[in-house]
Amino acid sequence: MALMAGLANLALAGSPPARAVPVRLPAPVQAALTQAGVPVSAVSVLVLESGGERAPRLSHRADQAMNPASVMKLVTTYAALDALGPDFRWQTRITMDGRIDNGLLDGNMIIKGGGDPKLVVERLQALLMQVQSSGVRAIRGDIVLDRSGFAEPALGAAEFDGEPLRPYNTLPDALLINFKTLVMTFTPDLAQGRALVRAEPPLAGVRVDASVPLVQAARCGDWRGELRASVDSPSQVAFAGSYASGCGERVWPSAYAEPASFAARAVEGSWRQLGGLLTGQVRNASAPELALLARRGTLSGQTAPLRLDSPSLPLLDIVGDVNQFSNNVMARHLFLSLGLYSKLAATPAGTLEAGREAAQAWWRKTLPQAAPPVLDNGSGLSRSERISAASLAALLQHAAQSPLASALADSLPVVGAQGRLQERAKAVAGRARIKTGTLRDVSAVAGYAEGDSGRRYIVIGLINHPNASAARPALDRLIEWTVQDRP
Repeated sequence: MALMAGLANLALAGSPPARAVPVRLPAPVQAALTQAGVPVSAVSVLVLESGGERAPRLSHRADQAMNPASVMKLVTTYAALDALGPDFRWQTRITMDGRIDNGLLDGNMIIKGGGDPKLVVERLQALLMQVQSSGVRAIRGDIVLDRSGFAEPALGAAEFDGEPLRPYNTLPDALLINFKTLVMTFTPDLAQGRALVRAEPPLAGVRVDASVPLVQAARCGDWRGELRASVDSPSQVAFAGSYASGCGERVWPSAYAEPASFAARAVEGSWRQLGGLLTGQVRNASAPELALLARRGTLSGQTAPLRLDSPSLPLLDIVGDVNQFSNNVMARHLFLSLGLYSKLAATPAGTLEAGREAAQAWWRKTLPQAAPPVLDNGSGLSRSERISAASLAALLQHAAQSPLASALADSLPVVGAQGRLQERAKAVAGRARIKTGTLRDVSAVAGYAEGDSGRRYIVIGLINHPNASAARPALDRLIEWTVQDRP
């Protein structure tokens, strides 16, 4: 209790620390900031022992609310682990709304999305194969999609930075299939003088060039640029360029040009590829149909003869993906799921408002003395989200002493070994687990580090400045300084 009380005092805006702390930044950190042209007034730093009662080893502007970029995912993932539980699973439900006779469904098949953040093509097709093995191979009717679980504002994928085809800009969807991303694999065929193109998932009504001319070249270079790909049409992906043999096999994930139709196209394409027959179409449920589904679960009102539920991967696995790969749309799914499933919002719903209400309610309950963050969508892909280093430290300290300690810590990338940290801070490889954050004008790190002395530290560095990207080495030096703690 004394530890948490002392830590909480750190997070009170404007409250001075109980004991004197150094105000001068370590020389290597300061040198890197100077070289990048970033003043110390644009930096927030906090280093303190995890689980100890000592004064912070380093504190500079720790109470200042800063934009943390993807470091905000720590708040979302820990809140989800604590409020929903590491074994929580989302459900995708398929209901046969009609009579089944000799493999024919005379009616509609309804697919209700529950917010599964990782319904990739392999899992979608496994679910459809389960439908076919249960006795439905042909549908005399429609496949109706219920995507009503999440209701975000009607924003375009280009809203954040004008890059709608970047996978990181994919928006949440209660029936999110393959992250609304078309994944193209290019494989050189030397004998035929071409590179074969394989696209997944199969999208109904979308033609992807099956091959592209192969150029004999030892080096790969800008292989995506050399393809001269046209990916902005919802009905065709074409290549006017070539592919270098030296590239070997490469994979290119591209957000689909018409995201609103992606789920319908992916379901129909996969159903037909698996040998399923369909006389109607794959479409979104209409507003009246959604009302009927909410009341009785079917459109016809008959007792459904067959219903299949497909659980997602456990939340623990999803949190690992969110933090290891800084997956924005998965983080946003966690945030919306807090509002829909945690019961922390006064009116549970899959909306940003309910997600914010639930996350803030969780914060007040869990970290009542720490200054709460300013939340937008919980992913860090936001210009308005804010949190202080002291509040991040309070969260990491609480997690370190909870039954979820390993669940959160193990989800963080290992410095020098994983994710975006593979090329950073090599001097301390394997000695720290750190979540990074990067936006225009923002660079950030937060996590745990093991010192040479054997002590375990919480280390946080936040930079908000136009030259923030150039100042990333300063954050690397901060992690190194934290680990090298012997006199």
